[in-house]
Amino acid sequence: MTNTTDTVMVPKDPIRPDISTTAPARLATRLAFFAAGFAMACCAPLFPFFKENVAADKAQFGALLLCLGLGSLIAMPATGMIAARRGARPLILTGGYGLVVLLPLMALAQSPMALGAALLVFGAFLGAIDVAMNVHGAEVEALEKRPLMSNFHAHWSIGGFCGAGLMTLLLSLSVPVLACACIGAATALIAMLIARPCFLNVTGKEPEPFVMPRGIVLLLAALTCIIFLVEGAVLDWGALLIIDRDLSSPKNAGTGYILFSIAMLIGRLTGDRLIAKAGEFATLVCGGLIAMTGLGVILLSSNLIVALSGFVLIGLGAANLVPILFSAAGRQNLMPPGIAIAAVTTTGYAGLLMGPAIIGFLSDILSLSIAFWLLALLTMIVPLSARWVVSQKNRD
Repeated sequence: MTNTTDTVMVPKDPIRPDISTTAPARLATRLAFFAAGFAMACCAPLFPFFKENVAADKAQFGALLLCLGLGSLIAMPATGMIAARRGARPLILTGGYGLVVLLPLMALAQSPMALGAALLVFGAFLGAIDVAMNVHGAEVEALEKRPLMSNFHAHWSIGGFCGAGLMTLLLSLSVPVLACACIGAATALIAMLIARPCFLNVTGKEPEPFVMPRGIVLLLAALTCIIFLVEGAVLDWGALLIIDRDLSSPKNAGTGYILFSIAMLIGRLTGDRLIAKAGEFATLVCGGLIAMTGLGVILLSSNLIVALSGFVLIGLGAANLVPILFSAAGRQNLMPPGIAIAAVTTTGYAGLLMGPAIIGFLSDILSLSIAFWLLALLTMIVPLSARWVVSQKNRD
């Protein structure tokens, strides 16, 4: 692997790297995560208006939203292959600028076919920047020789809060939907333009155009899928679980996910320091057990306040698990890091997409509570696998 940089110099001292030299690349990575999370979150308040523009019913719009996930799943493996040979920088820029262009185009769509095509391409750009910015984050982390990935992922959450909040505010002020989309796109564009000159220029020379995921990469992908499965279940079924257990009325049931999101953001903002002090092994074990405990608290509690504390525990426990897994994928030497991170990202995203459907299927056969108990048992795999994840055999 050959590293060259424009504005960022690789530190000469391999033991005590000068992190000031990689500060611009660190900032660029945070801005990329922010821009991607911001652009994605802008869509949530706008989706009802997109649905109205194309006169789609609920079933049709649900099918259209599948195009978003399909586009991401198609783009992620391809991004990994390209990043392994060309580096992450051009793919981050392509994905980021693509999101900027597609956000207003979705607002302009006047037919289901046009909206579906826009969602498909938007999802592809989202998948591309998702993989590429994680590859870049792993490169910066390797140069600085300290945990950074949790903070990078926290900026996705910050972008999400800002994007959803800004769109909600603008819509409440009766700003036209197209104008809202353009303002959101302009904000994401500013972040990308600031980041553009600061990315590392890293290119690879792997002779293989594609390497099938294997060994530790398969384990990392499976664990990521489990964690995203939990996150998807909390997002789509958490409120219904509270209602199903007669702990809350529908109007207050969404509080659980809000607390989960806040706890995860706090956990990721403090995660790098925690990982540096406690180590990845302890963080994986404790994080997995805390997330399991949170699920158990929700399922066993008979009091709403206690149940809501379970959502906080899940958020705190799961916060740093995925960043650690991405870091491990980036430093393993079994296959090109770009392809490894693409495999982990794709599998995790598949878990996020399939999770709600799997929970719904199990709930129909068994019950929603039993489905969540099975999810808690599945989460046990994370702490049980921690030793393999942090094994020195998986490091360069």
